[in-house]
Amino acid sequence: MKAGGVLTFLNALQRLRLAGQISSSIFDFRFAIIDVVQRVARTGLAIIGITTLSVLILAARCVNYQDVFVAGNVYFTDADCYARMTRVRMCEKNPGLIVRHHDFENFPQGTTSHTTAPLDYLILALSILLKPFTAHAVDLAGAVISPLLALLGGWFLWWWSRRMKFRYRWAILVLYAISPILVQGTELGRPDHQSLLILLVMVAICADWSLQSEPSPRWSVLSASAWGLAIWISVYEPLVLLVLVLVIGLLQDRQRLFVEYRRAGWICFAAIIALAVLVERRIPSMSIFQSNEIFRNWSRTIGELAHVSPANPIWLRWAGYLFLVAPFLIWFGIWKHKSRSTSKSKSETPPLFIVVLLVATYCLTVWQARWAYFFILIFAIGLPALLESIKSCPAVWVALILSIFPILRDWDEKLWPNDAEYARRIQQRTESVQLRDLALNLPSSEVRPFLAPWWLSPSIAYWSAQPAVAGSSHESLPGIEASARFFLARDWRTARKILEDRRVAWVIAYDFERVAQNSAAILGLAVPQHPLCFVLDRTPAQAPRFLVFSAQNGGGKLYRAVEQ
Repeated sequence: MKAGGVLTFLNALQRLRLAGQISSSIFDFRFAIIDVVQRVARTGLAIIGITTLSVLILAARCVNYQDVFVAGNVYFTDADCYARMTRVRMCEKNPGLIVRHHDFENFPQGTTSHTTAPLDYLILALSILLKPFTAHAVDLAGAVISPLLALLGGWFLWWWSRRMKFRYRWAILVLYAISPILVQGTELGRPDHQSLLILLVMVAICADWSLQSEPSPRWSVLSASAWGLAIWISVYEPLVLLVLVLVIGLLQDRQRLFVEYRRAGWICFAAIIALAVLVERRIPSMSIFQSNEIFRNWSRTIGELAHVSPANPIWLRWAGYLFLVAPFLIWFGIWKHKSRSTSKSKSETPPLFIVVLLVATYCLTVWQARWAYFFILIFAIGLPALLESIKSCPAVWVALILSIFPILRDWDEKLWPNDAEYARRIQQRTESVQLRDLALNLPSSEVRPFLAPWWLSPSIAYWSAQPAVAGSSHESLPGIEASARFFLARDWRTARKILEDRRVAWVIAYDFERVAQNSAAILGLAVPQHPLCFVLDRTPAQAPRFLVFSAQNGGGKLYRAVEQ
């Protein structure tokens, strides 16, 4: 009996152990299922989030598609874009060409442009990918390059803000997606270097922030590469921002800039700058800082060079109402950070260099509106950390929603314009088509330069493949001045000498009121009575003998210059 009882007891223990194993397995299986469900849910939410962000970015930047795609052709948003696309077309015809001199503007002297090669070949590479889908691959690539760069920037911000574990990370993403000034810099039909600069500067600043909280060679290389490429593209805004970052770094901790994990980054930076010098083979021009009277007068007609008053309500349209409370958030965040012995979160307050860059770019934007792209970009990057000092999540989200009302009001005016604005857009599209048709009379196997209002010259040069006397860059100021004096001339001999000196074969006349006012503003003169632009536009029968009327449409009139 005793032996049987022992066996029974052992069998019972074995059954209990087996039951426990089964229960444990079921328990582990349930936890595994829950873990898989949570992972699937997180992945699903991530996909929904990045898809929503992508749609928002592209929708905001492509809202002007009716102004870009007109009558089966592509029309770019401003004159500088046509100059960029002329460079791309030159690279397409001569692969490997580095365009260092512009023969297509300020003819016959041309210009030594500040524009560099990376964006030229980035657009050209995209056009190669688009060739199977369109017969106008270069034009289409130029139209979509900036929205695509903005999309890449949005994906990077989404990944980086998630890695930084910002509580209010969507504050960055929404402001980046819909801020009108950031949209303007990366909109459809604007193949300008600013869109690439916005992407590279954003990557560089975010990498520098991560480098402070997570020192590693990877962040160092990413930061240095982004800064190097940005300076290659433009030795102006990125260089100023990098100098500020380095100065703050030296003041905070000089040794940290030269520690071992940063060496790879410095090597990459030096290699990129050396490559840029080797490829471009020219010293960057500082002509934007010239102070002659013609430049000052011309710069007043350029929106990006205008001053932005601190009292201008456009700040609210760019950044929302949070722009007004940002100084208090910065002060409160710094005070709260100092009151603690340790910081529990790497994202509680923005680094000092972010605050310095924010203040510096604000002051620079007051001086020149072109800095607004970088001010709003840095404001968006630092916003989640500024909001960390407010612990009430509902209060923050309500404030964020209310703060974007000025931005939404700006979008309301763009999406549903009033009658006057709608009529202006229709007229602009019609004029673009008409000027293109007029320019198609100019193509020739010979070089036959033309003289036209300076803001129209790059587009006509692109469509006609003929060089222009004027241009839209500050390097073309001699040609801009010559065209202004020609259109304001009352003495036919003066006008004729300008044409002879510039070897002009064609003259394109445009709305005389706008031409006269702009020319007078550039030269600092009063508009004379019946200048040449009035005669060419309103009374072509009274044009001087050396100008033969050849064609006209609603966009302008075309005259052929002949020798007398």
